[in-house]
Amino acid sequence: MSRVVAIDGPAGSGKSTVARAVAAALGLEVLDTGAMYRAVTLAVLAAGADPADPEACAAAARSVRIDLGARVVLDGRDVTEAIRGPEVTAAVSAVSAHPAVREVLVGHQRAWAEAHGGAVVEGRDIGTVVFPHAALKVFLTASDEERARRRARDEAAADRTADVAAVQADLARRDRLDAGRAASPLVAAPDAVPVDSTDRTIDDVVRSIVDEFRRREAVA
Repeated sequence: MSRVVAIDGPAGSGKSTVARAVAAALGLEVLDTGAMYRAVTLAVLAAGADPADPEACAAAARSVRIDLGARVVLDGRDVTEAIRGPEVTAAVSAVSAHPAVREVLVGHQRAWAEAHGGAVVEGRDIGTVVFPHAALKVFLTASDEERARRRARDEAAADRTADVAAVQADLARRDRLDAGRAASPLVAAPDAVPVDSTDRTIDDVVRSIVDEFRRREAVA
C-alpha cells in the first residue's frame, strides 16, 4: 500500500504524538497498534486468564471486537483510559509476544489501513512485518532518560503515581521483552529512517517526516 507511513520505536519515544501530527498534516488516519494489543491484554486480564498462556491470549484476540478512532472501544465499551492502567502496562509485552496473537492483530491492522486508503501506523513491527512495503518507514527513538520523563509526565497527567526511576526501570524491562521476543521483535527495518527525538521539538520531528514522505511521493 503506497500511502502508509510506518512509525516504529520503543515505548516513550513519542510515536503516538508524532503519528497523530503526521497524519493530520498528510490527511491520513492514524492507527495505534499498541492500543490494539493493550485492548486484548485488558480482555485477557478481565477473563482472569494468564498473560503467559498463548492459547488463552489467542482466544481473546480472536473473540474481541476492537474499534479504534478518537476513543478505543472494546466489545462496545470505551476502554481508552483503562488500557493505559498499570496492570495492562505490566502484562502487554507478555500478551503481545504470542505469535498467534500477533497473527490475528496484524490481519486486522492491514485490513484497517486498506479500508482507510492508507494510514500513519505506529507500533513496534510495522515496517518490518505489518507493512514491509510502506512508502516511508521511520524508527523513532529518544534517550532512556527522556523516554522515562515523558512517560512519567503522562502518568501524572492521568492522576497515576509515577516515579521517574521506576518508570525508567519498567521501560528497560519492556525494551528487553520487546526486542528479545521470537515473534516480530522490536527492531528497525533496514530501510527505516532513524529519527532521534531527544533534543528536538515535536514540530521539528513531524516536519522532517512529512517532508520526506512528500518528497518520496513526488518522485514515485
